Amino acid sequence: LRETGRDPERLATLVKQYRYQGDQTCAGDGLCSTSCPMGINVADLTHLVRQENLPVGSMGYKAGDFAARHFAGIKRGLRLTLDVARLGHNVLGPSAMNGVAGVMHKAGLPLWTPAMPGKASQPKTGRVGENNLKGVYFPSCINQTMGLSKGTPVKNTLVDEMIQLCRKAGYEVIFPDGLEKMCCGTIWESKGMLDIADRKTAELEEALWRASEQGKYPVMCDQSPCLHRMRKCITRMKLYEPVEFIWEYLRDRLAFTPIDRRIALHFTCSTREMGLVDKMTQLAHLCSNNVFLPEGIGCCGFAGDRGWTHPEVNRWALRKLRKQLEENHIEMGYSNSRTCEVGLETNGGIPYQSIVYLINEVTTGK
Repeated sequence: LRETGRDPERLATLVKQYRYQGDQTCAGDGLCSTSCPMGINVADLTHLVRQENLPVGSMGYKAGDFAARHFAGIKRGLRLTLDVARLGHNVLGPSAMNGVAGVMHKAGLPLWTPAMPGKASQPKTGRVGENNLKGVYFPSCINQTMGLSKGTPVKNTLVDEMIQLCRKAGYEVIFPDGLEKMCCGTIWESKGMLDIADRKTAELEEALWRASEQGKYPVMCDQSPCLHRMRKCITRMKLYEPVEFIWEYLRDRLAFTPIDRRIALHFTCSTREMGLVDKMTQLAHLCSNNVFLPEGIGCCGFAGDRGWTHPEVNRWALRKLRKQLEENHIEMGYSNSRTCEVGLETNGGIPYQSIVYLINEVTTGK
């Protein structure tokens, strides 16, 4: 219709309808390709559509570029925002805060949820511990800024928990320099600013290359979706997701004492695409005698920030979850993506955390 100039009213209707049905509510994670017989990834198309909608020089692109160049400040601002949200919840109470959140969301602001995490402190760079065994740890910017949900049964942030687990297994943890400015680029990729995404990934690659002494030490990222992009773009060193890193490097150096707590697992889209479902399940069985895998749950629909801006996607994707958790008396859920865990907790009704917490809880160093 654009090329021929025919029927402009129909063209306008299609463009308007596609904005919500095809763009705004696309998770952008590509899990659709695992259901498609041809393996077609519609997220690739969505990224291109979003790129067309944010051309270089547009206000949205300039905002994205500014954020990329001042990322340390953006993280500090996000921590402050999470602090304010937590304060509002404590002062107003859950019911009032839910009402305020609903009004704000109708005005176009992200939706607050009781599962909203508090702030995390900025990890200290350098080295933690002094051992012959070493690993480079890149905490994702999500886990550098988002801490624990209110009422969660644990006390440590994921970064602290991961450090404890590594040191328990005899590993020295190396953080890359300039950590506060680093990002894998997924944020910009999902918004269609692909060139900015690649620039941030290149910055991260150089920092990880130096920290690992040119690939001498394994490199681990604690957020599965971030690691998925890093693997696509960074090829000159071996990169590990937490489940992989623990399985390959820490498992044999830890003694597991399984507990009877009834737990559920959620496999993120990136976990499935990277073929880590079996390893994650096996690790969970080393930790608990009661591991439950909910049926009919694929992509959780949170998709980085969609769960806050378009919570109906997250709600629909997890519509079958809560009933299964209640019927099976599940006490805790575990996954490997902080944002996905927020959506799972919101719609599942039980706390969800990184599986790192579970492994650290039930293990001792050999």
